[in-house]
Amino acid sequence: MSENTIYDKSKRFAVRIVNLYRYIKEDKKEYVMSKQLLRCGTSIGANVAESGCAISEKDFLSKLYVAFKECAETQYWLDILFETSFLSEQEYQSISRDCSELKKLLSSITKTTREKMTDEETK
Repeated sequence: MSENTIYDKSKRFAVRIVNLYRYIKEDKKEYVMSKQLLRCGTSIGANVAESGCAISEKDFLSKLYVAFKECAETQYWLDILFETSFLSEQEYQSISRDCSELKKLLSSITKTTREKMTDEETK
């Protein structure tokens, strides 16, 4: 369940990030921070997708950890864009909430997977 949920949510988030990138670039004329946001914000879903083809649980966990870290970086760029007035309060709250939800899901999946791996090692 979680893998499909995280895949769908991260893909929808990536689409939002692409649209936000276009808006910031075209309407706000900001090119550097928006490109950073585009890279890390779409990387979340790419790493989640790649985890679906993992060759082991360890590889699966590694890909989801990368997605988790990309999520943290995305939040950083969203914070900077908001604090420098490239995003309104409403825009920021909406996408920041989605980013936070993704991060919580990734945290939960990685924690559960890590615990499962630890349990299997102790058997």
